[in-house]
Amino acid sequence: MSECSSHPSNATGAHATHANNMPITRATFDEVMVPNYAPASFIPVRGKGSRVWDQTGREYIDFAGGIAVSSVGHAHDSVVAALVSQAQKLWHVANVMTNEPTLALARALVEKTFAERVFFCNSGAEANEAALKLARKWASDKFPSPNATHGETEKFEIVSCLNSFHGRTLFTVSVGGQPKYTQGFAPLPGGIKHVPYNDIEAMRAAVSDKTCCVIIEPIQGEGGVTPATKDFLHAVRELCDQHHALLIFDEVQSGAGRTGSLFAYMNCCAVPDILTSAKGLGGGFPIGAMLTTAAIAQHLGVGSHGTTYGGNPLACAVSLAVLDIISAPETLANVHARHDQFFAGLNEIGHKYNIFKEVRGQGLLIGCELADKWQGRAKDFVKASEKQSLMILMAGPNVIRLAPSLLITEADVAQGLEYFEAAVAELVAIESAAAIAAPAVKLAVVQPDPQASVRATV
Repeated sequence: MSECSSHPSNATGAHATHANNMPITRATFDEVMVPNYAPASFIPVRGKGSRVWDQTGREYIDFAGGIAVSSVGHAHDSVVAALVSQAQKLWHVANVMTNEPTLALARALVEKTFAERVFFCNSGAEANEAALKLARKWASDKFPSPNATHGETEKFEIVSCLNSFHGRTLFTVSVGGQPKYTQGFAPLPGGIKHVPYNDIEAMRAAVSDKTCCVIIEPIQGEGGVTPATKDFLHAVRELCDQHHALLIFDEVQSGAGRTGSLFAYMNCCAVPDILTSAKGLGGGFPIGAMLTTAAIAQHLGVGSHGTTYGGNPLACAVSLAVLDIISAPETLANVHARHDQFFAGLNEIGHKYNIFKEVRGQGLLIGCELADKWQGRAKDFVKASEKQSLMILMAGPNVIRLAPSLLITEADVAQGLEYFEAAVAELVAIESAAAIAAPAVKLAVVQPDPQASVRATV
């Protein structure tokens, strides 16, 4: 599968207006939106493949992919066709009945994975919320406390990893191991333990017969694009089996073909009991999914969990078209080829300018950890790249993150890396100039004034 290239239409968003005929600009965000985001200075209005155009018609290469969401690029012809076709038929019927696109997508996911049952929702946070609720309900049903009357159980503990990210609901943000995301939202849900990522001994100490589940990202995305070791994942699988706990893989960011396999668990020796997916599964259309076995799924009986929009026909029709593309052998082959191209180019830039401590990741989920001298300045690289017409991401203040379309072409990667090197070169030049100027400024400040003593006696 290849991305379609085309030129922007003459009608850009330069004169976009809202209902009151007032122009829409970046400043409009500050006037009408809750300030929980800090958007870029430009507003994208159109995309095709791995190219994006802003309100002025300026063209960018997209290495960000909407944070691993735009798995097949922007406005892919087959996905647009699926959207338009379904939009002319049926959008929504609620979950008091089912629909054809939902069942077709669920069947396709079951055929392609370990799973036997699927639950659809709208986002990764909702998928993880469903997975965690299922794990606790499973434990409540199978391991009830003596004389339990309302589902009480001693087997309720959830073990997660420090620096992980599982969503923004109060439950999932508490399970995630990043205190900066929970500050100010206490009291938080209890029964949650956190251990260092890739630390087998710490995991052994944390998991017990009170553990209902362990939840892990095969690759920590927000936490710095850090892959789990195969030994760690294997050890966690064994611990869960030993203590009769469920293993949940959060593949919201690592799944949907991102690593060069349909899901990252397929690259290692551990198969989860529950898997969550979102982001790239819809290629930009909101959808989330929780996958599990029939035996575990039965513990979410009728009325025990639900969502208004989950599994709606429109989302599932789009996702099915995306799944057909991202699971194709030629797409996964492109992921591996472009991974090699990215790693070669990024390492070359890193060595040339001494800016990276490490380039890591799998497939097209790539993290570049900044060298000590550049620690804390990932945002500077994002802004410098923007000036060079390149869209990139950060994963914390010390890591540059890339998560482009799985269909990105060799030519777009090459050109984007040229833009990135130009951004790096500019930052390095500014830093070097500042370093040269600093001693002169310091010298000017501390240079003694030969007339000072004369003036003091006058």
